[in-house]
Amino acid sequence: MVESACQIIERGVSDILNRDELRQKLARKKSLKVKAGFDPTAPDLHLGHTVLLHKLRQFQKLGHEVIFLIGDFTAMIGDPTGKNVTRIPLSPEQVAENAKTYQQQVFKILDPKKTTVVFNATWLNALSPKAMIELAAKYTVARMLERDDFSNRYASGQSIAIHELLYPLLQGYDSVHLHADIELGGTDQTFNLLVGRELQRQYHQEPQVVITLPILEGLDGVKKMSKSLGNYIAINDNPVDMFGKIMSVSDDLMWRYYLLLSDLSLSEIDALKEKQKNGCNPRDIKVLLALEIVERFHGVDAAVLAQNAFEQQFSRKEMPDNIQEYSIVIDGELSLVNALKTIGLVKSTSEGLRLITQGGIQVNGEKVDDRDFCLKKEKTYICRVGKRRFAKIIGK
Repeated sequence: MVESACQIIERGVSDILNRDELRQKLARKKSLKVKAGFDPTAPDLHLGHTVLLHKLRQFQKLGHEVIFLIGDFTAMIGDPTGKNVTRIPLSPEQVAENAKTYQQQVFKILDPKKTTVVFNATWLNALSPKAMIELAAKYTVARMLERDDFSNRYASGQSIAIHELLYPLLQGYDSVHLHADIELGGTDQTFNLLVGRELQRQYHQEPQVVITLPILEGLDGVKKMSKSLGNYIAINDNPVDMFGKIMSVSDDLMWRYYLLLSDLSLSEIDALKEKQKNGCNPRDIKVLLALEIVERFHGVDAAVLAQNAFEQQFSRKEMPDNIQEYSIVIDGELSLVNALKTIGLVKSTSEGLRLITQGGIQVNGEKVDDRDFCLKKEKTYICRVGKRRFAKIIGK
C-alpha cells in the first residue's frame, strides 16, 4: 500500500526530502495534512501552477487532506525568490481581488470536499511584535544568505531589504501554524520549504516532508511559464485558444506536459511514445493531450468543439474568416520582417528573423526561408506567423 502510494507521489517530482520520512508518515495509515501555498500576485492561474495542483489532487485521491493556502499576507511582502531587485509589495486591495479569482479557479482541479482553503493573514496578522521577534530569532542571517538570490545580490552590492529576509520565515511559520505533514512547491521554493522544516523542529513539531516539483516551461520551451513572458496557458483561456496553444508546443516539450499535466499512467504514456516511434504522427498524440486538458477545464463538449475549430483553421489549411488587413506604403521594396514588426505581428526584428530561421513564417501559403525576403508595391500578401497569427498586407 505504501509503495503503490509512493509510486504515484514520486511521479514527475524533482526531489523528496526525505523519502524515508514520507514512507513513515504514509505507513501510519492516517490522513496527512498536505500543504501548498500560492501568493495571489496575479489574477490568473496558468498550467504551470497546475503542476502543483495536479499533485495535490493525487494526494486527495490517496485519502489525504489538502490545505490550499492563499498567501494574502505574504503577497503584500512579495516573494524575493529569483529576484535580483527588491520586489514591490502589492496593496491589500490588489491581493484581495486576486485571491477571489484563485478560489474560483482551483476547484477545476481540486476536490472541494477534500480541500481546506486558508489565508495566512488570519494568523500572521495576529502575531504580536514580541512573537515576530521570537520567530526572527530562530534563524540566522548567515543561513538566510545561503539562498542563491540573496547571496548573489549581497555579493554584487545590491540592496536586500529586511522585510525580504522575513518572507521565508513567515512562509515557514505557516507550516508551524498548520502542523503540516507535507509541503509542496516548485524547485525555486526549496529554500523556503526547508525553512518550514527547521522552524517546525524549533517549535517541537515533527518536520514536514518537502516535495519539490519541476518548473513547467512555457510555450517557447525554454523559459518558465509566466504571464509576464507571454508564454503561458491560463486556466481561464477559452477552449479554442487553450487547444491551439497546447498544439503549438514542440513535439519534445509535449512529453514533459504529458508527464506533469496528464492523468494518463506512465505505462500509457510509454505506449504513446512507442506509437510515435512506429510512425504515428506526433500531432495526433498532441491532440489527445489537448483534448484531455481542455476537457479538464471546460468539459467534453467544449474540448470536441475546440478540436473541430483547430482542425478547420489549421489542419485543413483554411484561413480565419476575418483576417486583419493592413495597407503599407512601400517605396520600392520593404523587408518582410520590418513589415511584420510595423503591424505588430512580431515584437522585434530579432524575433522575426528567428521565426524565419525556424520555418515559422509563411507568405501566401509558402514557407519563407530567406531572411531578406521583401514585399513589393501594388501586391497583396497573406502572412502567417506561427500557427495562430494572420495578416493581409497590401503594398501601396
